[in-house]
Amino acid sequence: MAPCYTAVSTLTRGSLGSSMAGRHRSPAATACLPGIPHLPLMPSPVIAVARTSGSHRHRLRCRRAAAAAVTPLAFREGGSETNPDLSVGVREQAEAFRLSQAQRLSNRRGWAVIDKGSNLIPWSHSPGGLRARQVDIRVTHNGLCHTDLHMRDDDWGVSKFPFIPGHEVVGEVVAIGESVDSVRPGDRVGLGWIADSCRRCPACLRGRENICEHGYTGLIVGGNHGGFQEICRANSDFVYRIPDDLDSASAAPLLCAGVTVYAPLRRYLHVPGSRVGVLGIGGLGHLALQFANKMGGDVTALDISQDKEAESKQLGAHSFRTWNDAVGGEGLQGHFDLLLNCASVNISTAQLLRLLKNGGKLVQVGIPGGGAVTSAPLQDLVFGQKLVAGSVVGGRADMQEMLNFAGTHGVRPMVETMPLSQVNQAMQRVVEGKARYRIVLVSDWEYNMSYYV
Repeated sequence: MAPCYTAVSTLTRGSLGSSMAGRHRSPAATACLPGIPHLPLMPSPVIAVARTSGSHRHRLRCRRAAAAAVTPLAFREGGSETNPDLSVGVREQAEAFRLSQAQRLSNRRGWAVIDKGSNLIPWSHSPGGLRARQVDIRVTHNGLCHTDLHMRDDDWGVSKFPFIPGHEVVGEVVAIGESVDSVRPGDRVGLGWIADSCRRCPACLRGRENICEHGYTGLIVGGNHGGFQEICRANSDFVYRIPDDLDSASAAPLLCAGVTVYAPLRRYLHVPGSRVGVLGIGGLGHLALQFANKMGGDVTALDISQDKEAESKQLGAHSFRTWNDAVGGEGLQGHFDLLLNCASVNISTAQLLRLLKNGGKLVQVGIPGGGAVTSAPLQDLVFGQKLVAGSVVGGRADMQEMLNFAGTHGVRPMVETMPLSQVNQAMQRVVEGKARYRIVLVSDWEYNMSYYV
């Protein structure tokens, strides 16, 4: 199925000039519209331009309007392909444009993992034709998540090589398939860990696709390709609008790290003033501090490094304790209503449970590699009526709500940006623990063409 574009927006925002945006058409322009037959290759309604009698200038203006109508805004980048010869008929222009863009979109350039544990290298693939309910997104920003490293190294046994990592994706919609009505070309959108689900089970119908009864599809699992590429294809049902008050570099880490901590806090933090502990002040934890504070929690940051105290308090923690201090003799036993473990290392569940009040909740969101297991002392669990839970990312309801919440309440990740062409250096910074707290990779294809074949 050919991509479907809507031409109305291009007439008001495109090559006719920014001065036309938002204005009513003049009588002369309106006179051009009614008569020409429906243009081919345009499944959605388009504005057609008619031949009229009059001056040569008037006919030329009509042809330019027709060219604008068949040229999507996202592809107006100059050059011969996007500035067709106006001496050619409107239909021929439309066909030439369609063929040139089909060729452009058929070969996707990206950074891929070819073998387990290897560095990423330039690689290309062809996704085939755009199908119903699919969209193509020109990627501008990618958050670098530790999960990308787990997938590169196949720590969880679900990787299939070669694949393109990246599951915190922000970009601009450049093409839409049939039946897509949630986004349009030119929209700024995000894409996260979940790429598809059954959308029919009770969990999916409640917007909790992360616990789909039939299992969801991970964006970079099983050989699927993520955002470390120029143009990423996605199911429109799992593409999210980025609020205007949230910049793209800040939005990217929220699409995985943000929703991963937002969802359990939203589910278990019911009472303002509840004592909330956040263990592990890193990529997940520094966002959890902000969300917990904005939701009304009395927030304590827990980490092995004392040097994170000042930063944690700036992010929303009301107090800070080192881990050894918290579990020591004068520690925080019986202190927390809710403890969110964001650390990706094995920690004794018994120690964590001792920090909870009776009726308290321990939620594990960090996932260590190597097949980590948990073991809970039953007496503490039963007599204290404590809850041990896990939480993974979030469904569609949580995702859009989280983005809106972050935009409204000023929740922002601490990021450092690096060019996508330096992805291997960026991954090494994460391995060495030097990222503070999230690295965002900015697409730089136009500046590094020598990398790609």
